[in-house]
Amino acid sequence: MSRPLAFLLAALATATAVGAQPLQAQRVWNDSVSRLLVERATARRALQLADSGLVDYSASAHGYVTFLAQVGEGFPLPPKIVKADELQMEVYWRAPNISKQWIVGRRDTLLLPTDINYHRDHLGIIQNNFPDIIRLGDGDEVRDVAHPLSPSGLATYDYLLSDSLRFEIPGRVIDLYEVKIRPRDGRASAAVGALYIAKDDAQVVRMAFSFTRAALKDTQLEDVSVVLENSLIEGRFWLPRRQEIEIRRTGSWMDFPARGIIRGRWEIRDYQVNTGSTVAQSPGPEIMNAPAERRARFRWPAASILATLPEDVRVATNADVRQVQEEARALVRAQALQRTRSTVPSARSLSDFARVTRAEGLSLGVGLRRRVGAGVDATVIGRLGLSDHQPKGRMSLGWERADGLALRLQAFRDYRDAGDDAETSRVRNTIAAQEFGSDYTQPFDTRGLSASVHLGSQRGLRWRLEGGYEWQAPVRLAARPSRGQYAPTIDTFRGQGPRLVLTIDRPTSTWRWGSEVRVRGEVRAGQLSARERAPTLVSYEAGATVDQPTRYLRGFVLAEMEREVGRARLQGRFTVGALTARGGGALPAQELLYAGGPVSGPGFDFHAFSGSALSTQHIEWRFPVPFVPIRLGRWGRAPGEAKLAPFVHGVAVHSANSGLRLADGWYPSVGVGAIAFFDLLRIDVGRGLRHGRWTLSIDVTRDLWPIL
Repeated sequence: MSRPLAFLLAALATATAVGAQPLQAQRVWNDSVSRLLVERATARRALQLADSGLVDYSASAHGYVTFLAQVGEGFPLPPKIVKADELQMEVYWRAPNISKQWIVGRRDTLLLPTDINYHRDHLGIIQNNFPDIIRLGDGDEVRDVAHPLSPSGLATYDYLLSDSLRFEIPGRVIDLYEVKIRPRDGRASAAVGALYIAKDDAQVVRMAFSFTRAALKDTQLEDVSVVLENSLIEGRFWLPRRQEIEIRRTGSWMDFPARGIIRGRWEIRDYQVNTGSTVAQSPGPEIMNAPAERRARFRWPAASILATLPEDVRVATNADVRQVQEEARALVRAQALQRTRSTVPSARSLSDFARVTRAEGLSLGVGLRRRVGAGVDATVIGRLGLSDHQPKGRMSLGWERADGLALRLQAFRDYRDAGDDAETSRVRNTIAAQEFGSDYTQPFDTRGLSASVHLGSQRGLRWRLEGGYEWQAPVRLAARPSRGQYAPTIDTFRGQGPRLVLTIDRPTSTWRWGSEVRVRGEVRAGQLSARERAPTLVSYEAGATVDQPTRYLRGFVLAEMEREVGRARLQGRFTVGALTARGGGALPAQELLYAGGPVSGPGFDFHAFSGSALSTQHIEWRFPVPFVPIRLGRWGRAPGEAKLAPFVHGVAVHSANSGLRLADGWYPSVGVGAIAFFDLLRIDVGRGLRHGRWTLSIDVTRDLWPIL
């Protein structure tokens, strides 16, 4: 009850809530009460444009149109703003239904290079709660959808009277009914959501809905969500007060999920009714730039766009829009929201096509993914190392439901990396490995069969459980760099056995004191039986043997926190992990905890730390500094500022493999990072304060690592 209460308090600026009256169990779609209410609202909507009491009005509208990007399986990180536009509009309307919207002020800021152009109707507000036929994106996004309160809509939709609210404003009590809507045919081009209708005069106070798959004309559209709120003007006219539109496009860059989001937020105020204005009748399109002399009089405040941008635009989907999206999925069969069949290239990153490592040399790969409908897909990926001459690949069969539940079966052979943190992007690692013999991977050979289940989002957490049987073995150095030499690979225990992995991910979301937090945890259990006698276990007990099966249990947790302080950001990154084993007191080297390198141990060599228990702590302070702006043609211009990020770091290791790595203890380091060029490039200089050295790292931002 509190959510619609909050929405309507914002829409009715002078209202005071006096209580809510829950509707008595009206849980039957298309019952007589629901039908009578929507028929009244449809008739009232047809008459209101001819209401002689409303001849014309004008208002001011202030809004933001932002383009955001999001990448990664399950989209664990919040959308990143690419471009933000702030607009000031003058809105004019005249009976019977003539509208004009003048753009009197527009400014933008570019945070990543892009040449995106918006449809014209993204740059203005929606008048009269849409016409009888709904269109968005100039018809390229949504087209030919019957309005739920139109003659054709009455034959298209089911209606359910689900809740009621009562509000009191000076001299008047307003009762509102919430009516759920859904198409009778789940595969039809239609809207899905809810209407809020005034009981006394059947006026529409609020609309919140999404669309079925058939209504979305662009095949890459994931969903389009609309929230329209009206306010009572001069005690008799319900006119626009607040509007939100979110358009999400989702595709695969290779086989890597990518999402683009357009968000429009508008506040409409300063109404003047029946003044005799004729601006609405001026020639030209409905939404256009105001005359030059009018635009010249407008001045933006001194604060930048980013300083005034609503906080929920920066972090995650607005709660209003998220509720609409969830209701759409609940009210329409999942099949109506699914994509059509297709065959696409399959790769989890650019480096799956080509990369260089010490174990493979140059390796080349290719893959295909076939979506066969009903949520089922099949994937085949292959790769061959030109130095080790060993084929690797994966075949999988999966099924996914609209609510996120997914199952997958696969057979694979690959070189897996030991450790939990990637220290560099794979593109940077390929260049460094080929040219300088600096390979920051820790490979070992794995082959096996597995089954996994993704449980989707449960109370803000994403769960994944995978089980299977694997054969593991060491790999040898197979390549030579252009200069220098490679470090040896780890002494992997050659064994086989079952393996079970539970992963829990809490995507980035707001927490206390305005901070943003992301947490990822993993619990891994398994058993390795020796395939042959080979002393490749790391042993910490005298007399340990390798004849008995080694049963191990391993846990790892990563927490990332950020908090904005003025124009600066305080960031922290913390990890902790532990490993225990039974069966001769031995630990497989490939299951140890590792640290050391630009991410987990700046100022120390790659994987200088290894042990059965390990934690890292990283805190940095990012603040802007002047920088040289660079023009990028149609892609915009790199901003004239960079960021400095002084940091402190620490590594604590226990039960270290002291014969090969640093001993038990705490190892601090300090350094500074520089971030520039749309925050895409980072340079770090670090110094280990205990048995460390000066290190230099140049790489792209970590946000791009998964696709590189």
